[in-house]
Amino acid sequence: MSPTTNLSPSEDELRRALIALRADNPSLGIAKLHALLLSTHSAWAVSEKRTRKILQNEGLVLTSNRSTTRSTSDQSAASTDVKKFPLSALVEGLDISKWTSKIEVKYFDKIKGKGLVAKEKLSQGEVIWKEDHFVLAPEWEIYDLQKSSLACSFCSTPLQDSPIAISCPSSASSTGHTCPARFCNRLCLSRSGRTHPLLCPSQNPASVPLLRFARRTEWMALHALAQCTARLLLTYQQDESAWESDWKFVRSLAQLGMEERAKDEWMNGVEVDRETWKKGHQLFLQAFQEPAAAPEKKKLARLLKKPLGKEIADALFPYESFLLGLGRMNLNIEAHGGIYVLHSHLNHSCSPNVAIRHLDQRTALSRITVIAKQDIQPGEELCITYVNPDLPVDLRRRQIMEWGFGLCQCPRCIAEGSDSPDKAQKAVPTLDLGDLESELKAGLGML
Repeated sequence: MSPTTNLSPSEDELRRALIALRADNPSLGIAKLHALLLSTHSAWAVSEKRTRKILQNEGLVLTSNRSTTRSTSDQSAASTDVKKFPLSALVEGLDISKWTSKIEVKYFDKIKGKGLVAKEKLSQGEVIWKEDHFVLAPEWEIYDLQKSSLACSFCSTPLQDSPIAISCPSSASSTGHTCPARFCNRLCLSRSGRTHPLLCPSQNPASVPLLRFARRTEWMALHALAQCTARLLLTYQQDESAWESDWKFVRSLAQLGMEERAKDEWMNGVEVDRETWKKGHQLFLQAFQEPAAAPEKKKLARLLKKPLGKEIADALFPYESFLLGLGRMNLNIEAHGGIYVLHSHLNHSCSPNVAIRHLDQRTALSRITVIAKQDIQPGEELCITYVNPDLPVDLRRRQIMEWGFGLCQCPRCIAEGSDSPDKAQKAVPTLDLGDLESELKAGLGML
């Protein structure tokens, strides 16, 4: 075929291209955006009607039916009132050979971001890689075992009556806060130094209200953010090179702020609980930056002797940064509560070709094993599912939209979906009592 032959892009290719162009050109009308599309992709043959339909389906058409007497600031706000999608970046210098030689990282585009593709044929049932957590905020049943000294506070292994379990060196405290943490061996105790001191009720009692609040509200993203922040702050104190590596990883995670998630239909119209967000932020600051009581300030100062640079502090502690951090955790946390470096690169499909398993009983929830669900060819993307794949298409699409990813256009959803994507987008199944807990947590942005 001649390189000058006009090609008709797939719906997915065209959708991604238009979303990217709209993000860079929020004030352009449909005709100008269509012209820009054709100049950017000169080999494509796309009608303006097709462009308009996709922009409408994605909610990217500028509104013009408001009063002509609105202020200039109102007009400016309307011109930029387009959906935001999660952004991610490549981890500079990431060496994945320590996990596997079978896959590689690929950057697709600014909308889809990064992902993982096979470098060789992978057979059904094959273990692709195993990975230990970057931070672990385990399911609450496991967390309760940790707080009761019945599970390792680093790797979550049940301890039962283990004779070699080691207590936190600060387990006894004259301040009234004792630490219940126990570790299954000296290696776990050593590795816990990445996070535990800042979350230890003896070493940093200012963290106690934050963790109690996360447990009471069952806010896993807040717990994960506390673990992640503790790791960043302590690594900054201990090892500059390790901190730079950790910082690059955290900043590369797919992110979408909580306020952005709350807009449009992404949380299905549920009223967000901003008061709870603000309470969480207040306790977060008290735990890691400005404890309320003088004795707690002294204890925190002993752990954080090296002052943070303004740029780092601004990226961690202001309210907007806090909401962005929660968004990172929400989008990247594994189902059982861990954040993993390589796992965070996996994109979604309603027909996933890989599965995440917790097979190692010695490490309970902390180590994941990634297994091929089917044969995977070289160059094929590895995908997991972000939702229950047994759900009907409209409910799957609704849940994906609640995360901020827009209308799912995986091959299965396209095959099963309504004739009109905008109808599928608006289709909302009636909730029964079994959905009530999820609906309430959606209002807090805790899911």
